[in-house]
Amino acid sequence: MAHAVAFEVADDDSQVGDFLGVQELEDSVSDFRFAAHIPGYEGWQWSVMLYHDEERGLWTVSESSLIPGEDSLMPPQWIPWKDRLLPSDLAVTDALGTEPDDPRLEDGFDADAEKTADEDGKADAPTVSAAEQGDSAETSEPESSDDAAAAETNDVEDETVSHDEPIASKIRVANEFELSRRRVLTPLGRAQAAERWYSGPHGPKSLSTKTADGLACQTCGFFIPLQGELNLMFGVCANKWSPDDGRVVSRDHGCGEHSEIEPPEPSSLWIQSKPAYDDMHIDIVEQAPREERGDIEAMEAAQGADAGTFDDNGHYLGMRNGHTIVFLSQMPKRSK
Repeated sequence: MAHAVAFEVADDDSQVGDFLGVQELEDSVSDFRFAAHIPGYEGWQWSVMLYHDEERGLWTVSESSLIPGEDSLMPPQWIPWKDRLLPSDLAVTDALGTEPDDPRLEDGFDADAEKTADEDGKADAPTVSAAEQGDSAETSEPESSDDAAAAETNDVEDETVSHDEPIASKIRVANEFELSRRRVLTPLGRAQAAERWYSGPHGPKSLSTKTADGLACQTCGFFIPLQGELNLMFGVCANKWSPDDGRVVSRDHGCGEHSEIEPPEPSSLWIQSKPAYDDMHIDIVEQAPREERGDIEAMEAAQGADAGTFDDNGHYLGMRNGHTIVFLSQMPKRSK
């Protein structure tokens, strides 16, 4: 029955190969496997699921499909879009957003919550009964009233410092590093950022570092160090002439605009460079129209139109321009 089903679902009888075996599954279901001879499906198998009704002694077909085997030729594993996306794929107008459970972030410091937790801890602290205090007093040496008052005052001061000092220190640190934001970087987020910045174009392996003449960014006057753990490796460049201006750079990065690199001395010699001209092509430049008086244009047009008119004795009669003859006396005098 399973073999017949395989022939039925295949496009051609030649696509069904030898019987490979059967696997007994739960709930009286058996998986019958046959080799599949289909171009492009190397190592795939025909799977026919049969259900065995033992009470009635009947076999029925549940489903049939083409499934891959252990040595099958498979396409690359599908990668979700958010995992395929690269930072370089985003434009400045794109908004990707941040997942609530991003492993690079964790909750920031909440001073009010810390104070509340500390107060609750104080309230839950064990108290000493009067009997216990009396026992301790009996075992200790007798003290004068002044010594007892001074000791009690010191105990109160020590207790205040021991309880309040840790909270005050945490608040100072949170304010200094601005850790009171809703979420801050985790150690994983800082490590990933440091690795990305250090191996990028603003790290020690960039081409501009070779032009720094051995001077690193950490000795440059335009170098602004970062805060926190990233201070050990990075800072921000503040030199407007540097290609790294406004970017995070590593301390061992460098460029040719280091504050300790002196500019080249100006030279008073002027070196004539060879003229650059192209003698293989001709540039046709249209001449701008000349704004001149109409009589001059008429004269020039007459000179170009006719060489002149003479009588039989060779006397000059004038120059013809169309149907008009212009004599020398009518022509304007040109300034030298």
